[in-house]
Amino acid sequence: MDGSRWDAAFQHVLDTLSDETYSIDPANRIPGVTAYCVRTFDHDALLFCIPLLVRRPLADELHLPLGGSDGATSCIIEQCKSRADREPALGPLLGRGTGFPCHYDAITEPYTLVHSPDAIAAHLWHADERNYYDDTGCHFLIRGALPLPASFSDNETTRMGETLTRLCEAISTCVFSMPGSVLARAWENSLDQKLLRDMLPSLGLVAFIGDGARLARHQTRHRGYYRTAGPKPGVNVPFTCPVELEPVELDLPVSNRRISGLGIRVREVFAVAGSNAQGKTTFLEGVHAGIDDHASGDGRELVVTVRGIRHAEARNCGLAGADVSMFFSALPPGVDGQVTAAHGRLSGSMTMAHQVGDAIRVRAPLLIIDEDRAAPNLLVRSCLQTEEITPLAEILAHDRGRMGDTSLLVAACAMDTLIAEADRIMLLRRHRASGIDRTAFRRRLAGSLRVTAEELSRE
Repeated sequence: MDGSRWDAAFQHVLDTLSDETYSIDPANRIPGVTAYCVRTFDHDALLFCIPLLVRRPLADELHLPLGGSDGATSCIIEQCKSRADREPALGPLLGRGTGFPCHYDAITEPYTLVHSPDAIAAHLWHADERNYYDDTGCHFLIRGALPLPASFSDNETTRMGETLTRLCEAISTCVFSMPGSVLARAWENSLDQKLLRDMLPSLGLVAFIGDGARLARHQTRHRGYYRTAGPKPGVNVPFTCPVELEPVELDLPVSNRRISGLGIRVREVFAVAGSNAQGKTTFLEGVHAGIDDHASGDGRELVVTVRGIRHAEARNCGLAGADVSMFFSALPPGVDGQVTAAHGRLSGSMTMAHQVGDAIRVRAPLLIIDEDRAAPNLLVRSCLQTEEITPLAEILAHDRGRMGDTSLLVAACAMDTLIAEADRIMLLRRHRASGIDRTAFRRRLAGSLRVTAEELSRE
């Protein structure tokens, strides 16, 4: 069977798909890219993609600016997904009738991220540059799978057209059946996050973690990255900013709700401390995910972070022209070049040194370091370390100006001398936050070091 014949028939079917509420989207119809029907390699199914325009004038109906429309788009898409299992007309989204519907379940995988500045989870159906709302209506890119007929015929082409017509009608019905109040809340939720993120610099903040945020994630086969993962079921301790860390109150610009939470300040060093498996990495991941907008129920819709943040972590890799001069006054044997332009296979600490220095050079608003992924010898000094290396703790202690305008968020357990240089310290114990007075922590650390020194001197 010639697969191109099915696509030709499909393109003809697209020409007939329209009524007073929907039509094929002319602005997004690109044959072979956004409009296609192809046979799978195992000859089990026909994969299709339909650019659909549903003409519901949401902006006129809701009287809201377009900036938060992706929230409403996301809400509609999730509603279509949730109905697919019980509405036969939406069956093609599930690959119903094909031999291996599990191959297509990513299409209806739940998704609680409204918008991301990065191209993540492209295989999932969600609001993006192809699924959006504008003045002409709701634009969707509908993907799915149909059973592959035994032979190509006019009857099978007609049957395919009828199936796709029912699908488009069902999606249009879903769009028009969504209550305006529900879509307005989703729209406002998205717009609140965008406007609050824009406001952060004027408030002297680089990130805000709202009280009640639930940061723990549940990863699935299709959402294996913490930014796209959904909320963790069961135990998921909500965040509350400790009084000792001076909670801030903010008014959400669209919904006018007053919320409180933790603000991470411009140019500050903020340490998240605690023992193993207490939620430090989860907190850092939540702050990073604040660059995205989240749907209500995700748990991170009150976590907002400025864009342009950087991470620094230890990994061996080849670099050309890496500037490690912030930490190294001389290069170790085997590394070519100079400290301002090192070449070769660099160690984890040298790679991390380059990442930290580069973040500061580009004036990244926030740099995140997790002890679990860091080079310890770049963070705190060892008695075996040479004078050619200045660890981060000493830079913060004696030359804080080298950090420039970049804020530092660091999670640590064993890096006590680094924690001691933080402006504020948050302790996580059993995933609940409390604040530690910096002066009190330093006294406690000094006492611990004296005891250690006395014990070593007695041996």
